[in-house]
Amino acid sequence: MDERTMTDLTNLPLFLTLPLCFGGGLLLGFIYFRALRMTADLVVGQGNALLALGPTFGRLALLGGGFYLAVLAGALPLLFALAGVLLAKTIMMRLFRGAQP
Repeated sequence: MDERTMTDLTNLPLFLTLPLCFGGGLLLGFIYFRALRMTADLVVGQGNALLALGPTFGRLALLGGGFYLAVLAGALPLLFALAGVLLAKTIMMRLFRGAQP
């Protein structure tokens, strides 16, 4: 077995890959939308949009990197990662709506 076969993510069984991608997408979504909330609070609270560039680029790079890893595993794991991100968005929206006065 060569190193290319050992590092190819499509060789992992689906019963292992799909829950990992869903959980990774969920974690990625929570991080992404929490950073989005921090960025929005930074812009609204301090009024300086330049300070928000760091978290913006950071969260976009994190999301892109996470989806890139899911793409390496195939189309179905990518969809499961996307489903995790969307579920995290739904949960975060409900939490933030409940926190509003």
